[in-house]
Amino acid sequence: MTAGAGISGGRGISVAHGVSIAGVTLIADLSGAFFWESERLLIVSDLHLEKGSSYATRGVLLPPYDTVATLARLAAVVARHDPCCVIALGDSFHDRKAHERLAPADRQAVAALQARRDWIWIAGNHDPALPRDIGGVVASEVAVGGIVFRHEPTGAAGEIAGHLHPKARVTTRGRTMERRCFASDGMRAVMPAFGAYTGGLSIRDAAFQKIFRTPGLMAHVLGDNRMHAIAASRCY
Repeated sequence: MTAGAGISGGRGISVAHGVSIAGVTLIADLSGAFFWESERLLIVSDLHLEKGSSYATRGVLLPPYDTVATLARLAAVVARHDPCCVIALGDSFHDRKAHERLAPADRQAVAALQARRDWIWIAGNHDPALPRDIGGVVASEVAVGGIVFRHEPTGAAGEIAGHLHPKARVTTRGRTMERRCFASDGMRAVMPAFGAYTGGLSIRDAAFQKIFRTPGLMAHVLGDNRMHAIAASRCY
């Protein structure tokens, strides 16, 4: 594996490295977030808050800690970069009524994250009609400079999207690992899911081939201590 140039998190941990999208260099954070430093803009995707409680309503019992874990990780990356604005790229809530199941403490945590900064919720396929009482503003997509942020990827140049939950499976030093990743060919990107209970789709899946029609697709893999840039052709 080749590690990208990173930002040190101490004790040998590199929490981020640079990824260029349509001429704009973003910091790919080890948490699975993007940070656009010059715009002080933080981007996360597919939080899927209250997925555990959604499954519980259907009789599938999961430990009910996914929202707490996801918001704690989000608080850590917000503290690390101190953005002026946060864009959540859709499927922030696992279903249309997930926001109603938020515990009071989790609502307070969301409000604390939104304090003193702009917050934009992009509507996703899981949460197409977000209510006004969760703070921030709701949009179908947002353009900043030459970059467009939306939930479902179209393959357009200058696009950053989510929805597909990319992951990469690679073998290194005789060990196979499967991790979340940023998928990018330098002109567009699909972000990894940020939520604690979210699964993933292989970067080699046909869904990515429809979006990335040019050579050079890379998996920017979230490792244990640093990011790794790996050609998608080396993944399986």
